[in-house]
Amino acid sequence: MYICNSWIVKIMSQTKQTALRPQDIVVCLKLHLDGRAGTILDLASALSISSGEVHGALKRAEKSRLVVFENRVPRVIPAAFLEFVLFGLKYAFPASLGTIVIGMPTGLSAFQELNRNFAPTDALPYVWPHAEGRVKGIALAPLFPSVPAAAAKDLRLYKALALIDAMREGAAREREFAVQELRMMLAR
Repeated sequence: MYICNSWIVKIMSQTKQTALRPQDIVVCLKLHLDGRAGTILDLASALSISSGEVHGALKRAEKSRLVVFENRVPRVIPAAFLEFVLFGLKYAFPASLGTIVIGMPTGLSAFQELNRNFAPTDALPYVWPHAEGRVKGIALAPLFPSVPAAAAKDLRLYKALALIDAMREGAAREREFAVQELRMMLAR
């Protein structure tokens, strides 16, 4: 009996459950939006994270079947990634709200073009807390701490991340609008 139990423990220790992390979604999103794979260092620089974080994110995404490597070059699997973003992301990485802070707008208030379909309100917008932010609003924790810096460098990435936040925290009508917009952005 002891031999059997030690064998099971050995097998179990060799097989770990892989879990996606929020930065994995940001890495995949950037890779998908760019439509081409740069080097790991290029992705790290664009996302303001370490190359080790990018490498780990790509490996976890590959294991989760969101990314495939073709000739050692990562490529996002569009259908799988879109499905996860639209239907799983808000459950895997729910929004975390904080107090009133100064930061970068997120959600539908981040872009005038997104907000035009909704009546103006006196409610404070959601913001990512950021030292260089200029908007007062309700703190919404970004998927990963470097998101505001990465979004400041890439307008398309910013818009996609803001839409994801609208899906994570917005009201039903805002969520539906964000889903439609993301579907158009990510469909290929």
